[in-house]
Amino acid sequence: MIFDAEVFQITILSLQISALATGISLLIGLPLGTMLALGKFWGRSFFLSIVNTGMGLPPVVVGLFVAMMLWRSGPFGDLHLIYTPMAIIIAQTVISAPVVIGLTAAALQSLDPRLQLQLYGLGASRLQMIWALWREARLPLLAALMAGFGSVISEVGASMMVGGNIRHQTRVLTTAIVLETGKGNFDIAIALGVLLLTITFLVNWALTWIQQKGAR
Repeated sequence: MIFDAEVFQITILSLQISALATGISLLIGLPLGTMLALGKFWGRSFFLSIVNTGMGLPPVVVGLFVAMMLWRSGPFGDLHLIYTPMAIIIAQTVISAPVVIGLTAAALQSLDPRLQLQLYGLGASRLQMIWALWREARLPLLAALMAGFGSVISEVGASMMVGGNIRHQTRVLTTAIVLETGKGNFDIAIALGVLLLTITFLVNWALTWIQQKGAR
């Protein structure tokens, strides 16, 4: 099985699922994190506390919740998403989104508050002001992206619960490692583990290169 067509398929599926989950988390997390960082409304501290708690959600708890929602008797059972790649994407998005939201809010809150006044004084609209703040905080925002991706590419509990580890359908690298370990195929499990670590390193190396290039 090592480095054959099946491993290639599992690897591609892992990257597709984690990339989609991270992208959706970014689309959700960037505006929500910005709202929590810059907005002034009742309950803001409460919502920030919920987000910070969500950053430490156990993946198996997320998997249980999503499975209950998508199960045949659940509220979204008619969609028939359980044990599909989409179910894994949903679970991984729930895991990753709080990370992106929380780190985005922290990144923008760390900026000098006088910067907003300066931008408004120069005639910037609210959208232009937010865009300028994102550019100013681009380094920690890239760190938020890396953290979000790292939280899902190595996740196994939720993927196993909502995906079922079905061969050629929902088996990803982490669930394949668990399967091979359970079968006693430690050499294959180790090889898959090295492959997972290599992929994670390469993705984070690319994002770090972009981050540091931006710093220069």
